[in-house]
Amino acid sequence: MSIQDIKSVFNKRKAGIMGDFKKSSVMILLENTNGVTYIIFEVRALTLRHQPGDVCLPGGKIEKGESPKEAAIRETMEELNLIRKDIEYIGEMDYFITPYGSIMYTFVGEFIGNKDIIPSPYEVDHIFKVPLEFFLEEEPIFYEMEIGPKSTEGFPFELINKGESYNFSKGILSQYFYKYENHVIWGFTARIVKGFVDIIKKDYK
Repeated sequence: MSIQDIKSVFNKRKAGIMGDFKKSSVMILLENTNGVTYIIFEVRALTLRHQPGDVCLPGGKIEKGESPKEAAIRETMEELNLIRKDIEYIGEMDYFITPYGSIMYTFVGEFIGNKDIIPSPYEVDHIFKVPLEFFLEEEPIFYEMEIGPKSTEGFPFELINKGESYNFSKGILSQYFYKYENHVIWGFTARIVKGFVDIIKKDYK
């Protein structure tokens, strides 16, 4: 293969993310009631196999041929039994690449429907709302969790310098916890909310 062949491959190629990542989208869904802005959270149905009972934001897997924004809106509609005109799209947040091989895209919207939200019982146990002011005033509990190689069984140490004595890099995963009434908001949900609040605080000092 010549350099000219390589040029023909890379001439119009657009950069992507190296690796195979699962992709999902979530929605920070706001609601204004009597002049107070709330964030709507879900408690995952207790019958779900993955993270039953955990607090989360509306959202889920991005389907084939679907944009991250479309997925966030669709998943929010499905989980909260809404129709499209119930949601006003506001904008997008930064996306987050997790240490566990997934990318989470985050969008901001407002619930403008003139009805009570009755979520899908197959996906959501119940919803609750937290005033945005709570997150603006309350600093979360912060914990740094070390992540790195755990199991090395079968690893070809003989192929690397220093073998089993090699000093593998370890990472730190920042974990945040918000306690509101009888709910604990933590994990990637808390991290996304904190990122949202940090943006607001930065722009409205």
